[in-house]
Amino acid sequence: MKYFKLPDLGEGLPEADILEWHVQEGDQVSTDQIMVSVETAKAIIEVPSPQDGEIAHLFGQAGDTIHTGEPLVEFANEEQEDTGTVVGEISTSQPTSSTQDSFIIGAAPSSRNHQSIQATPAVRALAQRLRVDLSTLSGSGQGGHITPDDVQKTADMNRLHGPVEALKGVRKQMARTMSQSHAEVVPVTIFEDADIHHWPADSDITMRLIQAMACACADVPIMNSWFDGQNMTLRQHEAVQLGVAVDTDKGLFVPVLRDISTRTTSDLRNGLERLRADVRARTIPASELQGATITLSNFGTLTGRYATPIIVPPQVTILGAGVIREQPVAVNGALQIHRLMPLSLTFDHRVATGGEAARFLAALIKKLEQPFDEHP
Repeated sequence: MKYFKLPDLGEGLPEADILEWHVQEGDQVSTDQIMVSVETAKAIIEVPSPQDGEIAHLFGQAGDTIHTGEPLVEFANEEQEDTGTVVGEISTSQPTSSTQDSFIIGAAPSSRNHQSIQATPAVRALAQRLRVDLSTLSGSGQGGHITPDDVQKTADMNRLHGPVEALKGVRKQMARTMSQSHAEVVPVTIFEDADIHHWPADSDITMRLIQAMACACADVPIMNSWFDGQNMTLRQHEAVQLGVAVDTDKGLFVPVLRDISTRTTSDLRNGLERLRADVRARTIPASELQGATITLSNFGTLTGRYATPIIVPPQVTILGAGVIREQPVAVNGALQIHRLMPLSLTFDHRVATGGEAARFLAALIKKLEQPFDEHP
């Protein structure tokens, strides 16, 4: 028998979740025929068959997680002497024919998920009878083994509160990223408002924010940096690669607008719309989600005045923009009603001083309160 393993889907992604099988056991498939759709932390990818053949066995069901190098499909009636080299590279757009051997010969290895679950056959049978997913349990027994009591307690909790749901895909990656930030970053947030009463009603708020962030990075370049806390090294960037948070029903994505300081407003707007469309269609290349040097979260398009935005290492700065409101302000001793934009700037205090962060925010607000430049 010959086994087709989950290939490297690019950018070092270690795993994928099975969304839908497009073939069944016993089917005859041809080279480049789509066999399965999988979801990574970055995109939905269609995996093609590397050869003509008959499907003997499918590894995993919809919702299962499979790791790179683990078997996806077993092909029938294959001689062991045949090394079965795959000519095919998986991309996030469409399958092509070109790279590496993705077959193994001999017995399929146990899945990583199965290997990580330490439970006796009796415990597994009990879990199956009580409809408990062992992959969601931490064993209390010796060496991390799952005990019958662990299964029973979980079954009781499920009856009282409903079953737990394992995070997958984008949300699982988001949880890991936020945990990394909590463990590594020393965050401080400062707040201020920008008076934008002079803005025309049809102003492109996001573009104004982007232009202002480019200006502030030029004034206080340390805020546009990467910091390696383990090695205590700082990498300051000349180009501003802006991560722009995009909220979707699948989770948070942060595509990157490249080199914002040198591009026209219309070019930036077109680029941002393309990135957002690709994110929502789950067709964005993983490379477009990497390399940000500073991040903007324009959560004010939804709701909320101030926040404490989370920095994603190795970045050191993220700006949050809240809902614009009309408020009374004092002007030459008299009250007037102006439109104010609330701003929340979180910075990593291991790298930037409070003075640097304050100067950055002051430069940003000064730019916001000036007339808008369509060609920054």
